[in-house]
Amino acid sequence: MSPTDDNLGLYIHIPFCRGRCHFCAFYLEIAQSDRMALFHSSLVQEISLHRRQESLDGRPLQSIYFGGGTPTSLPADQLAALLALIRATWPTDVSAEFTVEAHPSTVTSEDLKVLADAGFNRISFGAESMADKDFTSIGRFGHVQDTAAAVQAARRAGFTNINLDLMYGLPGQSLVDWIRTLESLMALEPSHVSCYALTIEEGTKLAQDIVRNRVLPPDETLQIDMESAAERFLTDEGFSRYEISNYAKPHYACRHNLLYWTGGEYLGLGPSAQSYLHGIRFGNVADLEAYTACLNDNHLPITDRTILSASERQRDALVFGLRLLRGIPRKAITAAERDHQIDELVAKGLLDADDDRIRLTPLGRRYADTVTAQLF
Repeated sequence: MSPTDDNLGLYIHIPFCRGRCHFCAFYLEIAQSDRMALFHSSLVQEISLHRRQESLDGRPLQSIYFGGGTPTSLPADQLAALLALIRATWPTDVSAEFTVEAHPSTVTSEDLKVLADAGFNRISFGAESMADKDFTSIGRFGHVQDTAAAVQAARRAGFTNINLDLMYGLPGQSLVDWIRTLESLMALEPSHVSCYALTIEEGTKLAQDIVRNRVLPPDETLQIDMESAAERFLTDEGFSRYEISNYAKPHYACRHNLLYWTGGEYLGLGPSAQSYLHGIRFGNVADLEAYTACLNDNHLPITDRTILSASERQRDALVFGLRLLRGIPRKAITAAERDHQIDELVAKGLLDADDDRIRLTPLGRRYADTVTAQLF
């Protein structure tokens, strides 16, 4: 799959949070003013260096995504200035999507107005749950009421595209609890909902708590029931499930994330950010000091770089494409020996295949990694 001029995104990783949630394994730092100032000045240098090297070849961006971490750990006027700098550095499509992730407890009504006025037209709140009792075991600060207040304030500020992230299979969370969270969410009228199964990452506090029998590990059978319940409930509420973890009202699918699933290209900025350009995957160093040192020496802070062959690019496009509910074209899989593998996966109820397309079944979506490993 070759890139097109309208298939390019920019990701900015803001590696700061007020605290680390117990399930989080991402690179981050606790938000402190001096560290955030260092990050900001280094990020400006990185943008300048990419501009001088013409990394994007003058192609227009269709999406800009501020993720983290918690981007709203930075002051709203600083995020607004960064977006303005990026738009002055690279052309953007007239209908481009500009997303900022936010923890509901880190934004005020004034902050949200600044962000909306700056041009951000999509906001993604990490709600995680709509029951306060679920927060303790995962180390999430704040309250459910913060989410409701933030969504209402975002809408008053002018945001119409509002995503809410949820997690299911949290310690002590029952199927009834999960359905109540979904019901409570509907009162906030989001345009997009992301539902992620809790996974245990090695080295996290949650992993340690499970080893020490302080909390129970996720129940896979229960998580499967929760996933099915979410699909039924959200479909009845007018959402379409377009990717394994994502549901959208009509015309509100996340354009930035679709880049990843359709073989699009993207440039990542900030410590630990990943990129895919010109058939090359590369990543930034996951350390603020090293990131800054490289940029002070007028070098991009890249630590790994892999040139993908044509077959590797095709494989990645197919693996990511299978995450979409529409699946991938049957003709995209050209190796004849794979027909037998496809037939086996169909017989096991993991794939649905016809002459035109191949897609994961509901069972296959639960074991997507296993299916793609067997197929490719």
